[in-house]
Amino acid sequence: MAAIPTLDPARNEVTEDEAPEQKQRPWLLIILAALVVLACIGVAGFLLWQRQHAAHGAQAARPEPPKGPPLYVALDPPFVTNFSGDQGARFLQITAQVMTHDPSTQELIKANDPVLRNDLLLLFSNQKAAELQTRDGREHLRAEALETVRHDVTGSGGHPEKVDAVLFTSFVMQ
Repeated sequence: MAAIPTLDPARNEVTEDEAPEQKQRPWLLIILAALVVLACIGVAGFLLWQRQHAAHGAQAARPEPPKGPPLYVALDPPFVTNFSGDQGARFLQITAQVMTHDPSTQELIKANDPVLRNDLLLLFSNQKAAELQTRDGREHLRAEALETVRHDVTGSGGHPEKVDAVLFTSFVMQ
């Protein structure tokens, strides 16, 4: 029959079952400590794996650097348009070239020259003289021209990311 624990009035402690509980507690603490260590190792391993996986994904997401020499498509003749200025009508003449590294994109730009020229002419004619007198204004116009060319390349079935830049080789305002 099981022993009934009694309270020793002199020591104010339990006397019969005290020894078995002390033998079980060290094993319990060792098991709990081992579980905590294993959990920490598992979390650390998962975090390292996740970091490596994210670094590999970031490398895969980077676009490839362009291959081959740059190819330029001259948009000839120069664009000539009138636009509003502070002192009445003004004239703008821009000579532009499109840069790509992809020969098929170069051919696509050449084949769609009338569409590109139309859209760029509309863009250039909607400018204000005060904005184009600053470098930032011209850079903004160049960025808008790049977006226009990329839009037209997309509409023609090409890849817009393969159009690298629109360069102004001549910029005259009168």
